[in-house]
Amino acid sequence: MLDAVINVVRTVAQQEIMPRYLQVDRRIKADGSYFTEADLAVQAVLLEELQKIYPGAAMGEEMPELEQREQWAMGGSGLWSVDPIDGTSNFLNGLPYFAISVALMQQGKSILGVVYNPISNEMFYAEKGGGAYLNGILLPINKHVPLLSSAMANVDLKRLDRKLAERIAGNPPFSSQRNYGACTLEWCYTAAGYFDLYLHGGQKPWDYAAGSLILEEAGGYMCGLGQDDYWAGSPWRRSVIAARDPVLFTQWRDWVRAHA
Repeated sequence: MLDAVINVVRTVAQQEIMPRYLQVDRRIKADGSYFTEADLAVQAVLLEELQKIYPGAAMGEEMPELEQREQWAMGGSGLWSVDPIDGTSNFLNGLPYFAISVALMQQGKSILGVVYNPISNEMFYAEKGGGAYLNGILLPINKHVPLLSSAMANVDLKRLDRKLAERIAGNPPFSSQRNYGACTLEWCYTAAGYFDLYLHGGQKPWDYAAGSLILEEAGGYMCGLGQDDYWAGSPWRRSVIAARDPVLFTQWRDWVRAHA
């Protein structure tokens, strides 16, 4: 099944995304975020092709919210969670950091995940219990573990509470920070060891479904801002504190919670 999903994702990227790169107009959703005809076209093709591989419920970011929640409720035994273009603003502006994200979930947790950046040809993928890979290379790629004070962090400041965001911006415990605007790739880059730390204040299923499995299968660690069980709480706004090393994860989690 994993090979079939990878093939679908790669084909859809080549046929539906790249011909539209820098060629489409932006539209604005009710929440203020962007979407394009490319998002809609990719989602339609992906959901159709994925259900040929595994029939069941299917949910995409560009569906109406009511339909998303209906599909989630019906998808206990099998649910495709799809982000057709994660990083739409980057896609629109020509920044080469966006991805297709596909996950198969059962009982609210992911058992298969694929994230693909067609610009860099980075194909991240994992199956539950089978390890995580980037283009056939077992993750993590960068195995060096720094001290917290010299770590590289990916932090989305705008979705954190003000107190924590100001503390991180003004006096962080790490050495350097990045945020490139595509949650699905942020998970994968943490799994690969490109980032040592990860923090995000609230994601929806298509943001975390594939990436969280890839990080977990790469040996990484994660929890929520308010609970040690990452999977506890609402699936519709799930925060994450993560790192690929257990000692670094504990230090990062404790620092974040002490300053939240």
